[in-house]
Amino acid sequence: MRLLLIFFALFSLNISSFDIVINGARVIDPESNTDKLLNVGIENGLIISLSESILTGKNTIDAKGYVVAPGFIDIHSHTPTPLGQKLNILDGITTQLDTEAGAYPILEFGSEIVSSPRINFGASVGHYAARIQVIEGIFQPYFFHNGTMASMSSSAWEKVANDEQIEEIRAHLIAGLNQGGIGIGLLLDYMRDAISTKELRMIFEVASMHNVPVFTHVKRNLPGDIAGLDEILMLAKDTDASIFICHITHSAMGGVTQWLQRIEQAREEGINIATETLSYLAGGTSISADVFRKRDWQMIFDISYEDVQWAATGEWLTKKTWNNYSKNYPNGAVNHHYLKEEWLHEALTWPDMMISTDAIPAFTKTQFSNPNISGTFARVLGRYVREQNILSLSEALSKMSLKQAQWLEGFAPSFRKKGRVQIGMDADLVIFDPNTVSANATYGSPYEASSGIHWVIVNGELAVKNGKIIPEVAAGKRITTLKN
Repeated sequence: MRLLLIFFALFSLNISSFDIVINGARVIDPESNTDKLLNVGIENGLIISLSESILTGKNTIDAKGYVVAPGFIDIHSHTPTPLGQKLNILDGITTQLDTEAGAYPILEFGSEIVSSPRINFGASVGHYAARIQVIEGIFQPYFFHNGTMASMSSSAWEKVANDEQIEEIRAHLIAGLNQGGIGIGLLLDYMRDAISTKELRMIFEVASMHNVPVFTHVKRNLPGDIAGLDEILMLAKDTDASIFICHITHSAMGGVTQWLQRIEQAREEGINIATETLSYLAGGTSISADVFRKRDWQMIFDISYEDVQWAATGEWLTKKTWNNYSKNYPNGAVNHHYLKEEWLHEALTWPDMMISTDAIPAFTKTQFSNPNISGTFARVLGRYVREQNILSLSEALSKMSLKQAQWLEGFAPSFRKKGRVQIGMDADLVIFDPNTVSANATYGSPYEASSGIHWVIVNGELAVKNGKIIPEVAAGKRITTLKN
């Protein structure tokens, strides 16, 4: 690595004109503790120069007064759509991953954007998609595919698999990992009655054997109940599998302190475990999710109908409209408002916390989703860094990119070159004004672009200029565990 960096440094001295140069910026790279005024030279998709001298290039960005940081890595998203990627990139996201749910076959993930991806994209192997194939005999590789939406009330989400079916599911998971799936996505809370102890253990055994993580939405019980986390930790310890706990605040709720303490204890015991949180204070999911159909969701979340919105319109629900939508539109999504900001503060300040969107699918601007898709990262920088001083700027940037790259690089080699502003790294960069960056998206208006994010570079190509998308640029790449 040292020889490679020396090569890049010497090579940069001989370049009189880079593809892109960023002059006068405050460069923040949390991994190297860099926080200083530097000029950045980009060539052939890579960062080639970090210099105190002014650089010249084919495209020159005057970034005086602005911050250059690693492009944000969204480790938990469900919106690989043209609209989703447009909204993401304006929030500084350069890599979008669906790890909680995933897809199967892997190459079907991103089918709507694969011909012109604005940002990088990838997925875990979707256990639910493999299960739909085995239990129902239906090819549904992702939540939406060729105009068809998956329903969480179908038999794949309800029926316990027999021994033969478990082995078929195992074979599909292995096939997906061989295709480059970034771990296994396990929607355990959504199919808690369907997944037997035997099937659950099989998933962890496959992950361990292939050295990939299990990304899971753990079983959620009454507020603060840690049993769902303990179940996963026990399996990880028994099988030596790595695990990722999705949206800890949304599962732990008032017990987030105890959950984080348990994770720290598990790490001391040798378990490779990570977790993330959102920056908006609501959950977004299907109205046919297990928790709404089978359990006392009002007690679990300590909310009622008037605390829930129909995501597509932003309408606040009543018991009557809830019953109508759940009966006639079971594939629809809701935003349920139950989190408290003190829970989020606790999560954000945990040293190794990652930040993600958990954005639900967005197809057209006339059909709403949630504001996570547009403002998650700008909200952290504006609200929790600048306004509330919960995090320093470098700490926040670490939680929005570096932590994800460092954890994922153990499974997917591509991430060894992401999440950093260093010579030889991929030129996935965001340039923003720390004094004005803020989220404008709300639950009533979810598609408002963030303020203060002026340029975004994806794989060395300028994709956002002066806060506007460059329409013809589609520089994103599919990311898998396979070596390029």
